[in-house]
Amino acid sequence: MDILVRYPQEAGLTDEEPAAVLDRYHTPDFELINDGVLLDRQRLLDHITPTRKRVAAVRVEVDQALVDGDQVAARTRLVAQMRNGRTIATEIYMFGEMAADGRLRRAVQATRALPAE
Repeated sequence: MDILVRYPQEAGLTDEEPAAVLDRYHTPDFELINDGVLLDRQRLLDHITPTRKRVAAVRVEVDQALVDGDQVAARTRLVAQMRNGRTIATEIYMFGEMAADGRLRRAVQATRALPAE
């Protein structure tokens, strides 16, 4: 699933317009509930620009991913190398609903910070 690996890289590291990246992987009415906080399209866009200024590299390791019709579940680890030299690793448990065109419509996820590598 491209959204698990490519979206974080394209959103965080490219010079492409953030809205274009977001729209490629998410429907216009997309909602993400992350650790109990609702993030709509605008809140995600507001997150991308400052992230691009702080992150030097990112990789996503997919531990498990399951798809059943329009339902998806995944357990991934996102590792970000920050420009200040610090490494941040986060385990992500995501449950989502895909639109007919393959974009993510809704997701609920829980995260857990991992010890620095």
